[in-house]
Amino acid sequence: MNPPLLVLDLDGTLADTAADLIGTLNVILAREGHAPLPLESARELVGAGAKVMLDRGFKSAAASLTEARIQDLFEEFLVIYEDRIAQETVLYEGVPQALSRFTDAGWRLAVCTNKMERPSIKLLTALGMADRFAAICGQDTFRDKGVFIAKPDARALLMTIARAGGDPANAIMVGDSRTDIQTARNASVPVVAVDFGYTDVPVRDLGPDRVISHFDALWDSVASLRG
Repeated sequence: MNPPLLVLDLDGTLADTAADLIGTLNVILAREGHAPLPLESARELVGAGAKVMLDRGFKSAAASLTEARIQDLFEEFLVIYEDRIAQETVLYEGVPQALSRFTDAGWRLAVCTNKMERPSIKLLTALGMADRFAAICGQDTFRDKGVFIAKPDARALLMTIARAGGDPANAIMVGDSRTDIQTARNASVPVVAVDFGYTDVPVRDLGPDRVISHFDALWDSVASLRG
């Protein structure tokens, strides 16, 4: 039997990446002649991917972007972001200890994120976490006929589970957003939501199986889902 598998989102779940993401956005805004956005007020822009963040960020600066311009700036964003991948990013409190408890108990771990795969691996490496995961899968890891397979498509989670050597019937998802919860539902995988991540509505209102406010609570929440 395949070992149990815990699949975790990255931004807003394992790590607070907002400062480096907004910092990258501000570099681009400055190059385009716009004032930087304060971190605290701009945190709400994070959580739906870099392209959406760019669109929202420029709208906050009373500017609009075409789809073609967003794509151009997205390529620039990735280069700048990778250069500062973990300048200000930190793991959420309790993450290493919580994950160690699962691996000590025979669980495998994986990451399923809509961040691109390369910066995801680079970030987790910088945070000293990459070697804990049997698979680190991003928005561009899987394709179907040349089209990326990303959350909330169930296949993004199911293919991550397969790559990590797991079984959907013996896996649990952990995330912070509507996208994560929808992905787990689409894949028929139980989902635990953290309430400190990046979401435009209270995560409890989105109907996850369990909600936690600290990684100290993850073990018991997962145990309760497994009966």
